[in-house]
Amino acid sequence: MADITRRLGWRHLRGAPTAHIRHHRGAELLHDGPGLSFWYRALSAALSEVPVDDRELAMTFHARTSDFQDVAVQATVTYRVSDPALASARLDFSIDPDTGVWRGAPLEQLGTLLTESAQQHALDVLARTTLASALVDGVASVRERVAAGLAAEPRLPATGIEVVAVRVVALRPEPEVERALRTPAREQIQQEADRATYERRAVAVERERAIAENELASQIELARREEQLVEQRGTNTRREAEEHAAADAVRAEAEAARTVKLAGAEAERSVRLADAEARRNERLAKAEAERTVRLADAEATRAVRLARAEAEAAREVGEARAQAQAAWLRVHADVDNSTLHALTGTRLAENLPNIDSVTISPDVLTGLLAKLGVRDGT
Repeated sequence: MADITRRLGWRHLRGAPTAHIRHHRGAELLHDGPGLSFWYRALSAALSEVPVDDRELAMTFHARTSDFQDVAVQATVTYRVSDPALASARLDFSIDPDTGVWRGAPLEQLGTLLTESAQQHALDVLARTTLASALVDGVASVRERVAAGLAAEPRLPATGIEVVAVRVVALRPEPEVERALRTPAREQIQQEADRATYERRAVAVERERAIAENELASQIELARREEQLVEQRGTNTRREAEEHAAADAVRAEAEAARTVKLAGAEAERSVRLADAEARRNERLAKAEAERTVRLADAEATRAVRLARAEAEAAREVGEARAQAQAAWLRVHADVDNSTLHALTGTRLAENLPNIDSVTISPDVLTGLLAKLGVRDGT
């Protein structure tokens, strides 16, 4: 189906490479070819889209053989539109200029035409053929007849249709007839299977007899060899007991010697360990004494240095305080009394607690104003 886009009263068509587009405006052919793309006006355009790719048409129909047996024919016809102009003139391939959809059903018309033509030629062949011949050689004969008939069909070239290939998939009779036809072959196969079964059983019986004889001979031989085995086992047991006794004696002697050696080695090892432990303890005691002496000397030296430093610091701090006090006294000795009173009030104000509000009664205020007036008069 063509891709159509709308823009301000115009339409744009974009076709596929396998679709042949024909654009008429009145009697004038404006565009003709596959894979076209163009603008047109929907009210004055007549468009046709003809597929030119190979298409498969599967068909199934029934036919009757010369012995009046019904068979089902499954076939596939491959065709293409070789002349799009002729096909669009004979069949309705016109499309809607707004949507690009076919107005009719041209492919269904082509399918009906091809199916009926192929069915007619297949019926002609099968009507003169028996069921057995149709099942053996019917596929090839029907394919050749249908291909030749479609190639000679005058309506197909007149419509611009070209048949590419014809394939007949199967010819199948009715299920009951098919089962009946399979029965003789099945019976023959079953007979062959039964004969093979009987022969296999006869061979199996003969082989079983031979196997039984071989088993009896094998049992006799096994009994004789078992007797020899018992004698040999007794001899081996005696030898094994003697070897075990000798091995136990040797093992006991070796174990005793090893025990003596281990005891001597363990005693010597204990002596060496005791000597090493004593020497190690002696070294540790000497090292601990030396470490204690060094720590005591270091602690005494540190205490003396600290005492000297604290005494020196105390002496320097006392001299500094004395000098500051003397300087403070010298400064205040040269100041008059009013300045000293002011400094005293300032220092007192700095050390007083915070006062949020003060309430002055009229009596107090009158007395203060009177005192101020007396001072101003003097």
